[in-house]
Amino acid sequence: MSEGPNITRIAAAIGDPVRAGMLSALMAGRALTATELARHTGITKQTGSTHLRRLLDAKLIAMHAQGRHRYFAIANEDVAQLLERMSGVAADATVNRIATGPNDAALRRARVCYDHLAGELAVALFERFARARWLDDRSSLLTLTVEGIAPLQNFGIDVEQVRARPRVMCRACMDWSERRPHLAGALGAAILARLLDQALAKRNGTSRAIAFTPRGERTFLQAFGIDR
Repeated sequence: MSEGPNITRIAAAIGDPVRAGMLSALMAGRALTATELARHTGITKQTGSTHLRRLLDAKLIAMHAQGRHRYFAIANEDVAQLLERMSGVAADATVNRIATGPNDAALRRARVCYDHLAGELAVALFERFARARWLDDRSSLLTLTVEGIAPLQNFGIDVEQVRARPRVMCRACMDWSERRPHLAGALGAAILARLLDQALAKRNGTSRAIAFTPRGERTFLQAFGIDR
């Protein structure tokens, strides 16, 4: 008998192609209805309900009721981080990869990972924070240093408000396309929210891709001193 938690239930829930497709759609950070998820995966709503129940039972997703509607979302940041890491393993294991097109390039450049920014620009941001010692990684959890407060405030982030949120403030999340960490946690979510609120970047339809405006990318890079 193996020791520790039994991971087979989680693995089986994720391993089905339809359920994997549903989880991938939810990694864009939007809550979706059963109908939307069924349409995304090319199945009927009735079949989709069975798959959603499996994901709910495995605590990989959560359901939120609003009036007559039921919305589904990734259960929490730990699940999102697991899925991002699995995407990296899957990408490494892929044999005879198909040549990537414009949509893949857009995803590699910048995308949503649950509720924070991922991709090339997000990894560049994390590396800038590390080089400038705006993050302290001497403990098991990342912490924002005093020096890191000013650039965030100049970008319009209320650091104390972020600290007050009931979640980990800073977390390294391994980026599946870059194989290096990007910034997750409450601070990562606040940075993405600021980019979208100020129209420096926008979501690309139903894709996970984030499209920066030319001005938005310049503003982002200059605000944090990122040399790209």
